[in-house]
Amino acid sequence: MSFSNYSEDQLANKVIGFAIEVHKALGPGLLENAYKKLLAKKLMKEGFQIEVEKILPLEMDDIRIEAAYKIDILVENKLVLEIKSVEHLNDLHLAQILNYLNLGNYKLGLLMNFNVTLLKFGLQRVINDRFRYLSY
Repeated sequence: MSFSNYSEDQLANKVIGFAIEVHKALGPGLLENAYKKLLAKKLMKEGFQIEVEKILPLEMDDIRIEAAYKIDILVENKLVLEIKSVEHLNDLHLAQILNYLNLGNYKLGLLMNFNVTLLKFGLQRVINDRFRYLSY
């Protein structure tokens, strides 16, 4: 099955379903990497095109840093997943995913904290209000 024609919102809905499956299987309390790896494998198995630890460059004036940031999981080259396993999400986590959305010119991201009793309590949809449609 190809998900390339799905909108960001449709992708997010599908991904949330698989993230809930991962959370139910593992429960809270593990390190972020366990959730990231299992979710990535699950998404690949289901036919999603993903990039794990997608590198984003940073540019300022004439300076470029090639590997400044890493997106945890990029789904179908349009949905950013930032995986956490923390006591509480905070403003720094939100700022981090907003920066990824802006730097990569992505429209939607999911901030997911797996260290909760139910995943719905650790989910935030993050919309990039600076998103620009680019035509080539």
